[in-house]
Amino acid sequence: MSVHNLRPLNFRTVFISDVHLGSRGCQAGMLLDFLRSVRCDTLYLVGDIVDFWSLKRGFYWPQEHNDVLRTVLGMARHGTRVVYVPGNHDELFRDHLDTVFGNIEIRERSIHQTADGRRLLVLHGDEFDGVVRCSPWLARVGAHAYDFLIWLNRYLNAFRRQFGYGYWSLAAFLKHRVKNAVQYIGDFEQAVARAAREEGVDGLVCGHIHRPEVRMVDDVLYCNDGDWVESCSALAEHRDGRLELLHWAEIRGREPVAAPLETAA
Repeated sequence: MSVHNLRPLNFRTVFISDVHLGSRGCQAGMLLDFLRSVRCDTLYLVGDIVDFWSLKRGFYWPQEHNDVLRTVLGMARHGTRVVYVPGNHDELFRDHLDTVFGNIEIRERSIHQTADGRRLLVLHGDEFDGVVRCSPWLARVGAHAYDFLIWLNRYLNAFRRQFGYGYWSLAAFLKHRVKNAVQYIGDFEQAVARAAREEGVDGLVCGHIHRPEVRMVDDVLYCNDGDWVESCSALAEHRDGRLELLHWAEIRGREPVAAPLETAA
């Protein structure tokens, strides 16, 4: 399913993270539709693009996941600057920091300057997650539980489609309502905002917790670009420097927005 209009969405910068290619929860079709419907000068891949944790548990790599990689490589070869900031699920790429692979720059962190002059620290954010940093085995147990929720969500949404309802995320619903999860999200946002403040920048862009958000945390602009498992969201910078969260499932369901662009691989 594709969206159609006379012109593609055109941005200065696009930030995406937490795609989790190689996992069954990845909404690769939605991401392909998005990537083929936008143009941008710079694309930031803000970690967890490939889910090596999931691939170690069992190999899963359908054609759509391959198509996502081919599309990104095609964008990099045809004029889009692509910066890859690895996360914890694709930390293997951290062995290749400050190198260029297929025209894709691999960086531990990056500083992005918006068109209106704001400086944003770009990082995945897992270093501020106490569970991932201090107890990797516990994080992996949590990943199994999360995978179960995503598996259950596929069947739930298949049932919803029978009655004409759109996509809905069970995992996101639970995270936003369980007290400990809400506390964790608040603590995470405070931690990354503090790091940005110490870095002397105006704000930050991160991923990791699968919760899209743009808001001020004290005096720091906190931007989380979300994910392509639950929210199917991206952060976009307009030509004037304005930042906007794009919820692609809602955009596709609401109205035609952009014509798909074929990006050669």
